[in-house]
Amino acid sequence: MRALTTTRFGPPEVLAVREGPDPVPGPGQVCIRVQRAGLNFADVSARVGLYPDAPKPPMVMGYEVSGTVLVLGEGVAGPAVGTRVLAMTRFGGQATHALADAKYVVPLPEGMDMDQAAALPVNWLTAHHMLHRVANLRPGMTLLVHMAAGGVGLAAIALARAIGGVTIFGSASASKHAVLREAGVDHPIDYRTQDYVAEVKRLTGGRGADLVLDALGGPEWARDTSVLAPMGHLICFGWANATTGESRNYLKLVAGVVTMKRWNALDLMGKNITVSGVNVGELWGETATVRATLDALMALWGEGKVRSRIDAVFPLAEGAAAHRRVHERKNVGKILFDCA
Repeated sequence: MRALTTTRFGPPEVLAVREGPDPVPGPGQVCIRVQRAGLNFADVSARVGLYPDAPKPPMVMGYEVSGTVLVLGEGVAGPAVGTRVLAMTRFGGQATHALADAKYVVPLPEGMDMDQAAALPVNWLTAHHMLHRVANLRPGMTLLVHMAAGGVGLAAIALARAIGGVTIFGSASASKHAVLREAGVDHPIDYRTQDYVAEVKRLTGGRGADLVLDALGGPEWARDTSVLAPMGHLICFGWANATTGESRNYLKLVAGVVTMKRWNALDLMGKNITVSGVNVGELWGETATVRATLDALMALWGEGKVRSRIDAVFPLAEGAAAHRRVHERKNVGKILFDCA
């Protein structure tokens, strides 16, 4: 087995492809010969040393793969060996071979290629969970998506369009606005030159947004609160602003914590707003919920409503370049690894 390994915390250059024994599935597990693996901002945060759930270095990251079933563990009846599948992995996905719990292994429908399969689990599950289970986005509502040109952002935009009748605001650099308009964003906002709070308020006649999805964190959460409409809902699902440098910087981390918005019940009551947190990695034990969302996404795939924009596919040996592209927020859509 070859695996993209974080040898120690630090800049992208700490990544190296290492050889090791092929993993052996335990009870309830499946071993997959991986063709594609997804790269997410959580992997970047883990490499820097700012993702608390990640294993200690040397470690192999990766939460989602597509490939072919190679070996079934004890007690697993299927999918059969040789079946083309996508899967959620509890780390270890960015390798030629990966283990996954059978309950999170899904056979690919006809027409779904390995790129689309590997791009689906994390981004689309996160977006669907936020819009449909944590919130209740409905026609007539307004949605603000930060980091709108990233994988989760574009998935949320597509799912909002599938609901219909939702006015969508998306913050991203100006170079990405054409893609956002094509994806269905009504009002792209250049966060570098425009105040998104003022823009959303102006475009909604002062009312604000009904739902805000924010992976930036830190001081942005206070600004998100100010842009919420009455009965509005802020969902925090990341803290990308904590990972501004290529290595861990405790001074910046402390500054971020100090400036981070904190709420109490009286704040929320007085403003008639809701604040929620989402981390799908912490839902690993909620099998029924996670699997139901995966099944719903597969149904939406069949309806043509779930399609990922693939930004780039990197070989494992170019892991540093892939991480740097995500870290610098240059990607528009999903970055994948070719693990074949």
